[in-house]
Amino acid sequence: MSGFMGKTVTAKYSDGKDSFEILVDADMAYEYVTGKRKEPLSVLEAEQVFKDARKGERQSDEKIKKVFGTTDLASVVDQILKKGDLPITTEQRAKMLEEKRKQIIDIIARNSIDPRTNAPATALRVENAMKEAKVSIDPFKNANEQVEAVVKKISMLLPIKFTNIKIEVIIPADSVNRCYNTLKQFGLKSEEWMSNGSLKAVVEFPAGMQNELYDKLNKATQGRVETKILG
Repeated sequence: MSGFMGKTVTAKYSDGKDSFEILVDADMAYEYVTGKRKEPLSVLEAEQVFKDARKGERQSDEKIKKVFGTTDLASVVDQILKKGDLPITTEQRAKMLEEKRKQIIDIIARNSIDPRTNAPATALRVENAMKEAKVSIDPFKNANEQVEAVVKKISMLLPIKFTNIKIEVIIPADSVNRCYNTLKQFGLKSEEWMSNGSLKAVVEFPAGMQNELYDKLNKATQGRVETKILG
């Protein structure tokens, strides 16, 4: 990536033959690629796609359509910002890298277990394994797209298995109202009302989130929830 060059910068994308350039507000473009801004057109300083922004030469609709599959400006701007070259500061790059690293750690930790113990692969263990394996993160690439490569890199240090877990829970009658939304959030599969008013339910969700479920249900029931792993 290029260095920061001022308030208005040129974001560029090339397919190897033609160049597609847009003039953007540097701060707003950074907010967009980091997810803090939602409207791609709001970052533009000029609502045009150029083949050479310095000369003011516009790119043809025909070539835009061929490369991006559309001439819709919002879609084209989105693709240029996410796939192309956007000048950012060293500080901005460091922030993006840290945010992406945290996203990847969270995805792995919430969705996986250590198959040796069937216990969740905690965020701390994933983070430590990534550091030890010297994993490289691309700040501009989607976090989900990088997970597979990261898992492969750390697998010798921390075996990872992505799987769902099915848990049966029994909620005391006086705690059902406080727990029901949590059960739905974690994937409520079945429910059975017992004669004493308690709720027996089965939830299925990514295995790495089981400690989070236990924490929430124990807090809501003052530790009176009963749980059993079904598979």
